[in-house]
Amino acid sequence: MTDKLPTDPAENLATLIRCPSVTPAEGGALSALEAMLKPLGFGTDRPVFTDDGTPDVENLYARLSGNGPHLMFAGHTDVVPVGDEAAWTHPPFGAEIAGGFMFGRGAVDMKGGIACFVAAVARHVETHGAPKGSVSLLITGDEEGPSINGTVKLLDWAASRGETWDAAIVGEPTNPDQLGDMIKIGRRGALSGDIVVHGRQGHAAYPHLADNPVRGIVTLVDALLSPAFDEGTKNFQPTNLEVTTIDVGNTATNVIPAKARASFNIRFNDTWNAETVQAEIHNRLDKAASRSKLRPGRKEKIEFELTWRDRPSPVFLTHDDRLIEGLSASVEAVTGRRPALSTSGGTSDARFIKDYCPVVEFGLVGQTMHMVDERVALSDLETLTRIYQRFLEDWFA
Repeated sequence: MTDKLPTDPAENLATLIRCPSVTPAEGGALSALEAMLKPLGFGTDRPVFTDDGTPDVENLYARLSGNGPHLMFAGHTDVVPVGDEAAWTHPPFGAEIAGGFMFGRGAVDMKGGIACFVAAVARHVETHGAPKGSVSLLITGDEEGPSINGTVKLLDWAASRGETWDAAIVGEPTNPDQLGDMIKIGRRGALSGDIVVHGRQGHAAYPHLADNPVRGIVTLVDALLSPAFDEGTKNFQPTNLEVTTIDVGNTATNVIPAKARASFNIRFNDTWNAETVQAEIHNRLDKAASRSKLRPGRKEKIEFELTWRDRPSPVFLTHDDRLIEGLSASVEAVTGRRPALSTSGGTSDARFIKDYCPVVEFGLVGQTMHMVDERVALSDLETLTRIYQRFLEDWFA
């Protein structure tokens, strides 16, 4: 190979950060990643997926083929917006280094994880030659967006072409404080919904001529928040429902609004599935609506509408000992710390991958993800690369 191999994770990351790939823009990030992988012998495809009402998204699937087990590394090159750019102490797409840190949007979420995995594969190829098996990278530009034209369709696209995988690592930032803290082996399910209560608009001084929907929305919200859904299970935290907004769209203080809206998000454990938790929420709202005692002269049953947003994310737990123990041993060998096995946090694209192969998540420290001055320690880039490299050596041994 005459091309320089991408063995330096900091160089890889700087190249990726300088691509302004805010969802759904490719921003040059997939092209940069493709250029890193070609000298290693990867074949690449760049499928674009579309759907009604959502932006087109370009994705990348790269594979280095060999005889043996097939390991997938999954992630995303899209990033969230920078926010107030003037608040950054270093340009968000500059990849500047100061005080031992590289600054830039996506440094930890999750261009850093991709940069380290590419460096690990490059070092493996440089030291041992091609792996005794196959390595693929499944990279989307839609993880921070609606997640419709990204990983879920890329998996189906690859599987329709005969691709199968033995295991997968998602390089999301899983460590809360320091590298080696945590591997994610599952996630709670997630579901979002909206409640609308209809009333009758009127003058605040003449409530008998109106019907205030705020009383109804407060009653229904209270029914969702109490009692607790469960106390947690062996592998998962308790289910929690959070009301994220209550709004009447009213700019006047002397007008009773015509309707009130509340939005909520629930994270549920393996006590539930999407269907049973939806049924529980319906049941709570129906009971609260029928038992409500509103002001005299008003209808006693609260009239409401409940709608579900997007698709629910299922709860899942990975049980693959070879994958979990192999990665845990690699983390411990490099850092001296035995990682906790956790199902905490929000959702990730692992919720789609688990339908195709066992999957875990392990990446950088996530303390600055989505923040102004997102940054990663250069030492962490080297450490994560060594962890991935050690895992590759053991996996393909």
